[in-house]
Amino acid sequence: QVQLAESGGGLAQPGGSLRLSCAASGSLFIVYVMGWYRQAPGKERELVALIDSTGYIHYADAVKGRFTISRDAAKSTMYLQMDALESDDTAVYYCKLHLHGRDYWGQGTQVAVSA
Repeated sequence: QVQLAESGGGLAQPGGSLRLSCAASGSLFIVYVMGWYRQAPGKERELVALIDSTGYIHYADAVKGRFTISRDAAKSTMYLQMDALESDDTAVYYCKLHLHGRDYWGQGTQVAVSA
């Protein structure tokens, strides 16, 4: 049973930074895709960034140059470093693992950007 646990959300001021973590447990990950998604109030869930087991990385245009996705394979943990935060980044952030044809989601962590 795969489980994902996010942490690191909170309140930040515009221009500030936060770092999210997503720890995966329950399986041996060899070929996978992991990603961060977010859902703002009244909006659909959208992709923020993803990274796969080859190291391929993709960012949504809205976060390019501000967010950095990374992974620590030894710890089965994925990170999202968020810099230069904007009010539009306010959302619940979810991590997702695509493994063996299935999607697994974390419970979500709230990020609020406000002065």
